[in-house]
Amino acid sequence: MGKVGVIGCGLMGSGIAKNLLKNNYEVMVYDINEDAVKNLVNQGAVVASKPEELASQVDYLILSLTSPELVKEIVIDEDRGVLYRMNQGKFILDMSTNDVNLTRQIHEMAQTRGVEFYDCPLSGGPDGANNGTLTIMIGGNEERFDEILPVLQVIGKHIEYLGESGAGQTVKLCHNMVVAGVISLLSEAFLTGEKAGVSKEKLASILQKGSGHTRAMDVFGVNILDQSFENVKFSLANMTKDIHLYRNLAEDHQTTTFVSDMTNQLFSLGRNKGKGNLDSSAVYEVLVEMMQK
Repeated sequence: MGKVGVIGCGLMGSGIAKNLLKNNYEVMVYDINEDAVKNLVNQGAVVASKPEELASQVDYLILSLTSPELVKEIVIDEDRGVLYRMNQGKFILDMSTNDVNLTRQIHEMAQTRGVEFYDCPLSGGPDGANNGTLTIMIGGNEERFDEILPVLQVIGKHIEYLGESGAGQTVKLCHNMVVAGVISLLSEAFLTGEKAGVSKEKLASILQKGSGHTRAMDVFGVNILDQSFENVKFSLANMTKDIHLYRNLAEDHQTTTFVSDMTNQLFSLGRNKGKGNLDSSAVYEVLVEMMQK
């Protein structure tokens, strides 16, 4: 079956590691937060003291990290990069949401060392990670895709090979931009409906029965209805980061960002107001506060 390493054992990484352990994979884990790995150790995982120690011992190395900067540091740092500790023929599966250009740079560097680097960003949130039902978007060499498929099938339910390196991240960034836009529009529409005398609950019910039906309502809408923004499905800070990565991608390809401009401003304002650790649906609060001025 092979030995799997997981670097980054937060909300997503812990669920990934748990399902690998459930399916009898030998799993090594690393996280800078020691508390994050305690539960995994109780389930049979082995803790590495540093990323490079883990990298030299595994066949598949999964990354679940919070920023491109961290991915770059962990993978290709000249002194400690895991790429330089991986054995030839092994695999790095980057399940972080990452910059497309950085993804392709790392892929090229990995190729020169005989290591396969795949971008494998995820959709489905912590619940999907815990239940093994994630959607996984893959970019990288198609020739060896079948070799990573058994690992991916333990983690996800919908697995899609999309093309060469960077294709997975491209799709993920476009996906998250759409989700952020929908959350913004839902928030504004709920406020408008309420001002006009129709409750959020009634409006939400009709939206989900008509052409306005959206999965984003199922995932994030409940928080808006209940004002439960501490119930984090995907943090506002992480969504803001992904919006910026999407806009970098659009600008690289000279695509208009006219439509995404207002969503970007709304999420950036929310982060600047100290709402980064709340759920992405907290942009509703930002709009409420704007109306109160």
